[in-house]
Amino acid sequence: RRRRRRLRQGVSESGRMRLLDFDTSTDRLSVAAARCDAGVWQSWTHEGAGGAAASRDLLPVIQRLLAQGSFKLAELDAIAFGCGPGAFTGLRTACAVAQGLSFGALGGPRRSEIPVLPVDTLMLLAEEARHRLGLDAGACVLSMLDARMDEIYSAPYRFDGRLWQRMAPHALGGPEHLLLPAAWEPDSTVLAGNVFDGFGSRLPAPLSTARQQTVLPSAAALLRLAPAMIDAGLAVGAAQAQPLYIRDKVAQTEAERAAARTHGP
Repeated sequence: RRRRRRLRQGVSESGRMRLLDFDTSTDRLSVAAARCDAGVWQSWTHEGAGGAAASRDLLPVIQRLLAQGSFKLAELDAIAFGCGPGAFTGLRTACAVAQGLSFGALGGPRRSEIPVLPVDTLMLLAEEARHRLGLDAGACVLSMLDARMDEIYSAPYRFDGRLWQRMAPHALGGPEHLLLPAAWEPDSTVLAGNVFDGFGSRLPAPLSTARQQTVLPSAAALLRLAPAMIDAGLAVGAAQAQPLYIRDKVAQTEAERAAARTHGP
């Protein structure tokens, strides 16, 4: 608690910060290292293949970006990662690396682990859409991520000008079952995610008038969100950081695969 209090004070009062951010929840690996001195931010980023390649490439990419930024692991103020929902292996990879780096920084001049910030990947979709479209406070975004097995992860978010608020629980299901919160109007809602090519024709009719923005979770979105989330006390100890799993089933049965081949996606 003392460490988190000092971190919040340092971000808001000193204007100095060192961050590492990464997301491996999809088939894209996205990593960024950033430093803020006297309120001026610099960042070094990487975008590459995810999946199995993320497990191989993540640590070397992190080492390279930290070297480019001329700061060491022990100097980081926080490590942020996309915690899910998303690909199971990718979520486990991101969480394990965040925890390992946090604990690994102990010793030497550092007396405590690096705080870890798990960030909802669907929130990252909302932030990426907001940034690309220039949306203001009050923006409403329904985030949708391809969950495979003919399903979509989804959740609605509203932006208050500083932080995103999730307006309903995460959902998992077919695109036909997507719903907006009761008070939301499709005309003033943005649909954000990577589902429009595969599922666009199956979205329910009320959503047909909403704007669509194709995006993936990114380290750049993490960098934009992390300082305010850390100031809000949302960073945790490494042991408390966990992946966010929405689905408890990762494979179809033979009968389910046969039905999918018969009836189409």
